[in-house]
Amino acid sequence: MSSSVLIALGSNLGDRALFLRRAIRELRHVIHVVRVSTFIETDPVDAPPPKYLNAVVAGYTDLQPRPLLEALHAIETRLGRRRTTRNAPRVIDVDLILHSANLVRTRSLTVPHPRYLGREFVRAPMRELQLGWRDPATGDNV
Repeated sequence: MSSSVLIALGSNLGDRALFLRRAIRELRHVIHVVRVSTFIETDPVDAPPPKYLNAVVAGYTDLQPRPLLEALHAIETRLGRRRTTRNAPRVIDVDLILHSANLVRTRSLTVPHPRYLGREFVRAPMRELQLGWRDPATGDNV
């Protein structure tokens, strides 16, 4: 059974728009992409410059949260992301924000993403898409 998902994208190194477009193309192999927000430029949060280019992607997938997260990490790796220090600049960041009504709390995965409500670089593109979804943890409209 397909689950609705929301994926956040960010890039602050190299040709940021190109990396976002490549990530969206790669996502199409993992999820059925329904909507993509416009790209917005934002200041880094809890991270050093340069500025980020951000977007969100809404779609559906048959993958459960853990295999989806593994697929998202594989996309980051294929596009050249190297994990060094926390919040270091990166060519691509692909985060699982929401996965239907799933609540997941493990050491390596939390769904909904634990910090998305406080991050305008995720919330603004979500508002643009007017999804009408509810946060499964709070029940609030997102």
